[in-house]
Amino acid sequence: MKRLIALIGLVFILAMPVSALEVESPQAPSDAQDLLPGEVTSFGEDLWELFKRAVKKAEPQISQAAGLCLSLTAISMLAGILHSTPGKPVAAVELAGVIAAALLLLNQTQSLITCASQTVVELSEYGKLLLPVMTTALAAQGGITGSTALYMGTAVFDSVLSSLISKLLIPLVYIFLALAVASKGTGQEMLKKLQGFVKWLVSWGLKIIMYIFTGYISITGVVAGASDEAAVKATKLTMSGMIPMVGGILSDASEAVVVGAGMAKNAVGVYGMLAILAIWISPFIRIGISYLILKLTAVICQCFGVKQIAGVVENFSEAMGMLLAMTGACCMLLLISMICFMKGMG
Repeated sequence: MKRLIALIGLVFILAMPVSALEVESPQAPSDAQDLLPGEVTSFGEDLWELFKRAVKKAEPQISQAAGLCLSLTAISMLAGILHSTPGKPVAAVELAGVIAAALLLLNQTQSLITCASQTVVELSEYGKLLLPVMTTALAAQGGITGSTALYMGTAVFDSVLSSLISKLLIPLVYIFLALAVASKGTGQEMLKKLQGFVKWLVSWGLKIIMYIFTGYISITGVVAGASDEAAVKATKLTMSGMIPMVGGILSDASEAVVVGAGMAKNAVGVYGMLAILAIWISPFIRIGISYLILKLTAVICQCFGVKQIAGVVENFSEAMGMLLAMTGACCMLLLISMICFMKGMG
């Protein structure tokens, strides 16, 4: 079996263009390229510069989300006044408030769902360009068997995850939102249960893939390595709280990223890691801003006594959490894979 894998790896290397053997990372997409520093120097400094540029690029999203928060608050306030007015049909007021809130939310939510879907595709497509280059670099140092096995495993996980998100989980987000509006507008318990089932399906669809992937890298010893214990602990804690649904799973694998950050100073994959982060970080910040502001808006709406409107806003924030989980999982999968290659190259 080992000979077969080695033979496949040798054929793969011979089939690669000469440019790939020069071990140059492929260029990032144009939007991500704008976030990358002009010249790669230090991984830590370049990462901080990338983050600052991404935050600056996401500033308009803050204004949009704040405006949406004010509009939803106004709807809740008006519905609360009508709700407490004697003689007004309570059910009609609640239904009208839910519909108005949903119409306001749908426009921005649609753009963010599209953004998340495109990010998943871009990450997957860039991974398809980057992984063969890293495979060639590792194989050129004698790790033919390891590089081939790692390439094949990563390619399978990446393909399965991106296909699962694009073809199943993204449509399920739309179904979740439709059920959320219907359940809050009509008060039907069955619709609420269906909504909860769809959320569970999205959550466990991601978790199963990531459990298998983190199990795979644990078996292959990717997460084992010397690293600053405090940095590892902080990274795990941050990852667990930052990404809804799958943060707990990814936090266990995040030690590899901490270890890899120290290796990246002289690693050929430093540009590839920065490019992956550049593709992911701006959409993640945009969606994260909406997620947090909608959470805050739901609390504010709750104060006016119309629980249905607050519930719709809360459900839309949960949909944003699903998008964060999807993009975060795809990014972390590629980053961990890059660390695998860099550990192999030493």
